[in-house]
Amino acid sequence: MKGKKQKEPVGMNPAEIFAALAMLEKERNIPQTFMMDKIIQALTTAYKRDHEGVENVIVDVDEAHQDLKMYVQKNVVDEEDYVDPANELPVEEAKKISAKYEIGDVVNIPVDKMEFGRIAAGNGKQVIIQGLREAERGMVYDEFNSKQHEILTGVVTRIDPRNGNVSLRIGTGTESTEALLMSGEQVPGEILTEGTHVKVYVVEVRRSTRGPQILISRTHPGLVKRLFELEVPEIYDGTVEVKSIAREAGSRTKMAVWSNDENVDPIGACVGPKGQRVGNIVEELRGEKIDIIKYSEDPAVFIAAALAPADVVDVWMADEGKACRVLVPDDQLSLAIGKEGQNARLAARLTGYKIDIKPESYQEPSDDMDEDVIEILDDEELPPEE
Repeated sequence: MKGKKQKEPVGMNPAEIFAALAMLEKERNIPQTFMMDKIIQALTTAYKRDHEGVENVIVDVDEAHQDLKMYVQKNVVDEEDYVDPANELPVEEAKKISAKYEIGDVVNIPVDKMEFGRIAAGNGKQVIIQGLREAERGMVYDEFNSKQHEILTGVVTRIDPRNGNVSLRIGTGTESTEALLMSGEQVPGEILTEGTHVKVYVVEVRRSTRGPQILISRTHPGLVKRLFELEVPEIYDGTVEVKSIAREAGSRTKMAVWSNDENVDPIGACVGPKGQRVGNIVEELRGEKIDIIKYSEDPAVFIAAALAPADVVDVWMADEGKACRVLVPDDQLSLAIGKEGQNARLAARLTGYKIDIKPESYQEPSDDMDEDVIEILDDEELPPEE
């Protein structure tokens, strides 16, 4: 044990550094030259920190013999001009090293092997460990960046009692990472507990100094779309296309679908036998209601379908802009508008149109849609035009 303790300060010798860099290149795909540059920079910085005033330090890399040597560069000066021992060498001293040196030359003074070994031990290891961490972060970033806009399953590891944010562990082994489900991205009323497995939608992956930041959501409409892709083979293979989704998480979602095969009913495919497919998704979303609507390229037909479950008597499209007036049976006005305007709001988001809902008994004003229009939505609630 005593012998081992004596060796610890010397630590990593040049051959071990070369071996470690070779391993990094082979296993982590980090170029040796990239890491060696970082090590050289760390070694020279460490030496200058320990030797105040030293300006020029170089590290000689001998790849053939797997060796590193450090030198301090000093300018050869006349005895009378000798004022900076850290960076200058009197000509008489220089000639003792080699008779060829003259005033104005630069002499490389070797750094003591023991001292260099001490510097290399601490700083070389530190840079290599840092390189490993950076490589792992890069691998994790690449792994999760490829999964943007996908569904991942995470395990709840912690719930912050102060703000309600939930930490999730996503992935396994070295390619796992922590992701934060912000309280604003959680479904209202949904209770998560530690150890629970939960599906989340990956909104974005960002690089940061502490590793990749994975922005996840339980409220994003994309979560519903991906769940249907997993549950409905016709959506996964492209036979049925999800045209648009409007969602108020935890309450209701409207989804417009279209079939590229006239023999396939897009709504029936999504609902599934005895409602099993949509039922599985409703269960995953903790009871959130889902309205599946058939998309139409005719805006009037699409808008009428989007206001389900209410019946629509007529749709009048505005001459300009994305706006319309819809007539519904008098006894279905509240159904068409929905609780707190939700049905009309989701229909507007789904279709991209401002929708003004009127009872069938409504009398058209003389100035058409320019007077006494009570609109359910504000412009800001509409999706941007594509």
